[in-house]
Amino acid sequence: MATVRRRRVFYIPGYDPIHPRRYRELYRKQGATQAALSDYAIALTPRAGARYGWSVEARVEGHDVSATVEVLVWSDIVKDSMGAGVVATYAQLVRTAWTYIASGALARLLWLRKGPVIAALYPVGMLLGQLLLCLGAAWVLGALAAWVLGRAGAPGWAAVPAMLAVSAGVFAQGLRTFRRHDRRLFAYYLMHDYAFAARWNGANPPALETRMAAFGDAIARALTEEVDEVLVVGHSSGAHLAVSVLADLIREGRVPQTGPALSFLSLGQVIPMMSFLPGAHRLRADLNLLGGTDRLFWLDVTAPGDGCAFALCDPVAVTGVAPPARTGPLVLSAAFSRTLRAETWAALRWRFFRLHFQYLCAFDNLACDPAAYDYFRVTAGPLSLRERFAGRRASKSRIDRSASRYTSMAA
Repeated sequence: MATVRRRRVFYIPGYDPIHPRRYRELYRKQGATQAALSDYAIALTPRAGARYGWSVEARVEGHDVSATVEVLVWSDIVKDSMGAGVVATYAQLVRTAWTYIASGALARLLWLRKGPVIAALYPVGMLLGQLLLCLGAAWVLGALAAWVLGRAGAPGWAAVPAMLAVSAGVFAQGLRTFRRHDRRLFAYYLMHDYAFAARWNGANPPALETRMAAFGDAIARALTEEVDEVLVVGHSSGAHLAVSVLADLIREGRVPQTGPALSFLSLGQVIPMMSFLPGAHRLRADLNLLGGTDRLFWLDVTAPGDGCAFALCDPVAVTGVAPPARTGPLVLSAAFSRTLRAETWAALRWRFFRLHFQYLCAFDNLACDPAAYDYFRVTAGPLSLRERFAGRRASKSRIDRSASRYTSMAA
């Protein structure tokens, strides 16, 4: 039975400097593809106003549903954090590696999933490789310059400064070239991402806390509107932001008893990368609250095929802050190898960044399980998140053992 005719959706992106129109276009294209595959109708119209979003009119499972989707933007904060030059980025590399290694967080994260830890080590290896390659090129070309000068009859004393000048120029230009073409390698991008988490040792910087308070205000206003469900979607790093925003709303009594259903969908989450750090007291307290509240329904969807996420890791349990009476999250697998056709899975399997966004895209083999996760039924269908997944059992292969060395929570 349809219980949702009007829905407000708030989408919190991950660590992404891209303009939020990207998410509207992704929703438009992938929604049309999924609708054609699954035999329902979905249409988008842009929304005017200061906040970025779009409106959705859909006919799903025989019912008409209207939804308003709003992107809660923090890409400007991301851009500011990515402004470091070459030298500053290498300094970030050292600080970030030291934070995760010295705290013991890296070893504990390896207990859970090797994929996201390897993804975290990728920029370290890539940047060090670039450094060694540039040093090698500088040495070879510097020596060549000294040899050319010697063959031209230049005095021996002139060879050393010439060699140093050429070597320094080649070294600096090589590093700048790698930095300029990082859109293909993602080494600097990922380094800035992990450095952003490590810089405050698992806490949020003041600018981000201010923005999160604004996110909470927007969601609180929606909870007073005449809608049937308010759905908060946190993707990747946006999942841990959503945890804290929602925990604040509940803690402050801003979730009305008789208002719309409040739902939380975390996708491709990397919460342990933050919650395992010594200074993540606030996040651990928020996980503890959300793991035992009845004020919302929390569904966590990941997939083992997503090497950038902590797949099937219960973020509350693995952090070691599970309350005695658990209410969530319900941990489910998007099962890319089953919900995508064999040829689609083969084409995407090694495109790691594309797979990390698959949760927001169409699945072309949902016939394997009619009750499988479908982003567009969730955001534009006639059932609330709780009703759609009522009776579902958590994935058998979920990881729910405590693995974090640090479990202290903010007061």
